Amino acid sequence: MSSDITFTRLPAIELAEIISHMSDPRVAEHMPLLTFEWDAATAAAFVAQKEARWQQDGLGHWAILSDGAYIGWGGFQKEGEDWDFGLVLKPDHFGLGARISKKAIAFATADPRIPYVTFLLPPSRKNRGALARFGAKPVGETEYDGATFLKYRLETA
Repeated sequence: MSSDITFTRLPAIELAEIISHMSDPRVAEHMPLLTFEWDAATAAAFVAQKEARWQQDGLGHWAILSDGAYIGWGGFQKEGEDWDFGLVLKPDHFGLGARISKKAIAFATADPRIPYVTFLLPPSRKNRGALARFGAKPVGETEYDGATFLKYRLETA
């Protein structure tokens, strides 16, 4: 049976849920910028920063729910001229990534502010087939906060 995937805002999620999620070493495996420990202060600052993007840009990251339960976060964040899409799921829900991404990309395609979406993947991510299936094209490497990422672009307009 298929689960019902919904998006809500991060403040609706208990900080302990986010701390547990982001403290899992399987999550950090492909997140080169995750070099610190998560605690209540870190999680609260994270949620506040993501909410500030909603105020600044009118769009941001959501908490992602499956049948009403928190399974991760992701969404769009304005990086210069780019709308970058990110997705960070709990390990038990990694298999829902393509389905969630498809739903988010449909949102981007319907939003006239988003003519294209970018994706930044660490070079350690070897499985990039879903990006190709979505139609995303590699555009090179980029550095972000001292880490190298592979950059992809998907036209949505």
